[in-house]
Amino acid sequence: MVGTMDILAVYIGVRLGLYRALADGGGSTVAELAEATGLHERYVREWLEQQAMSGILVLDDADAAPEERRYVLPPGHDEALLDETSLNYIAPVGKLIVACTRPIDEVLAAFRSGDGVPYADYGADLHEGQAQFTRPLFENLLGAEWLPAISEVNERLRADPPARVADVACGQGLSSMAIARAYPKVHVDGIDLDEASIAAAERHLADSGLKDRVTFQRRDAADAGLQGNYELVYMHEALHDLSYPVQVLEACRGLLTQGGSMVVCDERVADSFSPPGDDIERLCYGFSILHCLPVGMVGEGAAGTGTVMRPDTVRRYADEAGFTGFEVLPIENDFYRFYRLTP
Repeated sequence: MVGTMDILAVYIGVRLGLYRALADGGGSTVAELAEATGLHERYVREWLEQQAMSGILVLDDADAAPEERRYVLPPGHDEALLDETSLNYIAPVGKLIVACTRPIDEVLAAFRSGDGVPYADYGADLHEGQAQFTRPLFENLLGAEWLPAISEVNERLRADPPARVADVACGQGLSSMAIARAYPKVHVDGIDLDEASIAAAERHLADSGLKDRVTFQRRDAADAGLQGNYELVYMHEALHDLSYPVQVLEACRGLLTQGGSMVVCDERVADSFSPPGDDIERLCYGFSILHCLPVGMVGEGAAGTGTVMRPDTVRRYADEAGFTGFEVLPIENDFYRFYRLTP
């Protein structure tokens, strides 16, 4: 319960700009922070006291009168809560937890009916939280470690003629732009069906300097106009959410040129069901019952995969989609597993 309360308090601090104001001011009293953020002083005081009790903030002088206490964001905590490009940036978990519980009544109803809960019902916190959580991974690892570890893919993305990449289920497009930055010759098309995500991707692209090599489209990957155009199809942490994963993989296979390949990144869960599980397994099952399974149950005959998608399931989906090559890639990461699929 304490951990849950701390995460929700972090969510408040992020959403209301409290951490940013503290960092910019080098520490604040209650009154100073309330004025800087335009928030009610009594609420700000309670939040600051909670943060101090949890050890997230520290006090210059704990014995000072309440109105004179100065609350400070200590070194290291500022990176975790404010540096959106750092691999230690953990603040978005608050948005993800709030998003997963936002449609809780709909989730309860889905448990009874067997229906799904649409992705859009989880609100902006879900796609914002996903984008902010994965941004440091994309900017620091996707083009610097993950894709370069796949030698054939890396060589083709650096070669002429310039390769085309389809980033399927691109969300807010940060993965698409990271690929384009890492490989200066390629053109990347980010494709997603979620209107809010594509709108956000367009906003990110506007000041990126990549508009000549990155486009975003609210479009179905099965669109005939896209077929046979791409040397690489990338899909990050989306396959397990799809209602019809085999059909989507089949469409992705159709996107590939001769000799092209698809790279799928998804959760690094255990190879088999063997309780009790480790923290990753427990976390994935938590996300699954609250979000990923309900989203993947939308539609008649939906697959209902859930977050805990084990390698044998990915292999089966790839086989059914017509891929003849399947490889679990030896890329080291605590949270993600990578697969390469070839026609």
